[in-house]
Amino acid sequence: MTGTLVLAGTPIGDIADAPPRLATELENADIVAAEDTRRLRGLTRALGVHTKGRVVSYFEGNESARTPELVEALAGGARVLLVTDAGMPSVSDPGYRLVAAAVEQDIKVTVVPGPSAVLTALALSGLPVDRFCFEGFLPRKAGERLGRLREVAAERRTLVYFEAPHRLDDTLAAMAEVFGDGRRAAVCRELTKTYEEVRRGPLGELVEWAKEGVRGEITVVVEGAPETGPAELDAEELVRRVRVREEAGERRKEAIAAVAAEAGLPKREVFDAVVAAKNASASGTGKAAETVKD
Repeated sequence: MTGTLVLAGTPIGDIADAPPRLATELENADIVAAEDTRRLRGLTRALGVHTKGRVVSYFEGNESARTPELVEALAGGARVLLVTDAGMPSVSDPGYRLVAAAVEQDIKVTVVPGPSAVLTALALSGLPVDRFCFEGFLPRKAGERLGRLREVAAERRTLVYFEAPHRLDDTLAAMAEVFGDGRRAAVCRELTKTYEEVRRGPLGELVEWAKEGVRGEITVVVEGAPETGPAELDAEELVRRVRVREEAGERRKEAIAAVAAEAGLPKREVFDAVVAAKNASASGTGKAAETVKD
């Protein structure tokens, strides 16, 4: 018989949040694959348990190389427990490759449900949670970060991101640029820990707050694009939406058509707004107005 791969959630802050089954799995696993073996030792001490099985490291740097070794052990009947530093394996943490490889070999995969920064932040955000999408970490480079945000500028579901504290102000500024200063968001810091904090407000205000410096582990929840009708979008907003789509790589004609569809407006109205903005810009700089082709 083949073994079983167990994915176990670990506390994101408060050790008391550890699921009761976690201790049992730690004691009984044949192999414990841990993102950080030092963090694992701290976890077992806090839970008062001892691992009887072999402990191996399983992190981003060795995930590809170690996966075949663990799959071989699973095929031989081993019970392999996978834990990461905090939260659920595979969710912006190591695990996906091992799960995919195990599934391919018809090896049983099960889960010990546990804490999740994504769901915790959503619940605390005060934003709609009936539909959401998790975007993980944004790229570090400014241009790539803006490009990724432009891809979801019209997304109506609530968005969830992880971010490092030293990049938070730049990320919020990029979000305000792409989504607009008024888009609501919540910055969740140090969830379930002693200094837990949730800062809610428009992106423009959160940018100013973050400039003072923020510490700890960060989860950002951002409101989805509003479902607005013709009367709620002025010409400036229409032009902004077209520009965002163009900067993401769409041709102007397609961008205008998409924005018109989103707003429930005739394409001609959006087209006219873009032409007027171009003419106003050209007039203000003393240059000839650019001809915009339909």
